[in-house]
Amino acid sequence: MKKYIAYAIATGLLLTAAWPSHGFPLLLFFAFVPLLLAEHQISQRPQFKKKGRKIFALSVIAFFIWNAAVIWWLHYAKETDQNGELHNSWISYFIPVLLNTVLMSLVFQLYHFVKTKSGNLYGLIFLPAVWIAFENLHLNWELTWPWFNLGNGFAAYYEWVQWYEVTGAFGGTLWVWIVNIIIFYYYTAYINKKDKKYLKQLGIYAALLIGIPLAISYIRYYTYTEKGEAMHALIIQPDLDPYHEKYMKDGLEIYEEIKQLALKNIRPETQFIVSPETSIPGSSALVFDNMYQDLIIQDIKEWTKVKKDLHFVTGASVIRIYPTSSLATETASVMRDGITWYDSYNSALQLGGNDSIEIYHKSKLVAGVENFPYRKYLTPIIGEIMLNFGGTTKTLGVQPERSVFKNETNHAVVAPIICYESIFGDYTTEYVRKGANVLFTMTNDSWWENTDGHRQLLLYGNLRAIENRRAIVRSANSGVSGFVSQRGDLLKSLPYGVKGTLHGTVLMNDELTFYAKYGDYLARIALLVMGIILAYTFAQKLLYKPMNKINKK
Repeated sequence: MKKYIAYAIATGLLLTAAWPSHGFPLLLFFAFVPLLLAEHQISQRPQFKKKGRKIFALSVIAFFIWNAAVIWWLHYAKETDQNGELHNSWISYFIPVLLNTVLMSLVFQLYHFVKTKSGNLYGLIFLPAVWIAFENLHLNWELTWPWFNLGNGFAAYYEWVQWYEVTGAFGGTLWVWIVNIIIFYYYTAYINKKDKKYLKQLGIYAALLIGIPLAISYIRYYTYTEKGEAMHALIIQPDLDPYHEKYMKDGLEIYEEIKQLALKNIRPETQFIVSPETSIPGSSALVFDNMYQDLIIQDIKEWTKVKKDLHFVTGASVIRIYPTSSLATETASVMRDGITWYDSYNSALQLGGNDSIEIYHKSKLVAGVENFPYRKYLTPIIGEIMLNFGGTTKTLGVQPERSVFKNETNHAVVAPIICYESIFGDYTTEYVRKGANVLFTMTNDSWWENTDGHRQLLLYGNLRAIENRRAIVRSANSGVSGFVSQRGDLLKSLPYGVKGTLHGTVLMNDELTFYAKYGDYLARIALLVMGIILAYTFAQKLLYKPMNKINKK
């Protein structure tokens, strides 16, 4: 077993070494091969008992290394002890590491089951399908955690995947698995038959399967011409410490600092000023039904009149109050008076001197931070326990559909994307199908200090530019803020930890890509393939024993 443990460790280390923001994604194309070899050889050798358990244990080793190493920065999220002092939260790190490790291992175990019962061919077709289905689950259930979706592995080398405009990030996942399976298949054939022709075939097929998509992507990258009318924006980066300033400092003081940064840097060509997630009003919240009477809102509408076509797009904390429990939603909480209920929202606002207020509520929430997953079912069992990954500890309200920001003075149709939402591909296409021709990302990803956390989120989010051929204007609380082209290039940026502003111009594209039109169709196909093969496998299992008994008689 020592050899197979080494194989599992090799897979974990290769996946880690391939991952953004410092890895080299070429390693992804053979990272799973050692684990596939371990599974195959254990399955084929009669001396091994309880094979499923051994394969599951090896999967746990491989996927634990990958998960633990890639999100090492997550423990920098702070929690408050009984003395009111902040400390690094190790529980915030270990829970997602362990949960995702187990889920990935169960997926690999399911592949082992199908391969054992239905044969190698069905198993190898099933593997990419079930993995894509697993990734799709992480995009859509309440425990969302698509951080490790394989298509994200090319985020730092986005020139390799310009065809995401057709396939979305699931195209990258499928690419990785196809090459791994081809390498595994021909290497196994070489081991079994000791014929070097299989090594030659391995080299040829691997080179073609990697090289052709790369060539297509680079051709597309260098020949793609950005489209659309120019739009000029000013990005605000206030650099507020999320633990000691952003939610403890007076909201009016925070707002005044953002306002002064904006007023001092407005240019004649500036059309939009973009401020980060929950910038307004800081330590308190805007009341939804009293929005037009709010002093901060009135002040914003007043100073944006300095230019007729000027609009302020910002993140904001918003609450909606319900006088009685009968009006409250499922996500509402009760106030201290025990009578009044309210919903908290992580929202985006667009304001201008003449336009009405546009508002969007963040709807892809961080599990354990912004929502209590499956609260209706778990609250009676474990109470109101929340994890602290950084951020609020309420279950926030959401809105059922995406909404875009339009205005009367230019042709911009803004997709207001808030932080974590930027890594959800099909979700972003919902804005685009509603007419968005530019993506505004408002984020506060400084909970984990100057680590890989904010860098990975930046890179993942930039893939949305390629998928939709939409430029991105990104305002981050502490960085990295910047402008991203329709090809995924970071054109200009403010580094992490810098307080300041950044001017830039991007183009507003109205054309829909194939992916924008059809979304995650690869995931839908994968679910169909997975279902058919699973049904066949269980049918085989159910029919095998009765037929075996008949044959014996």
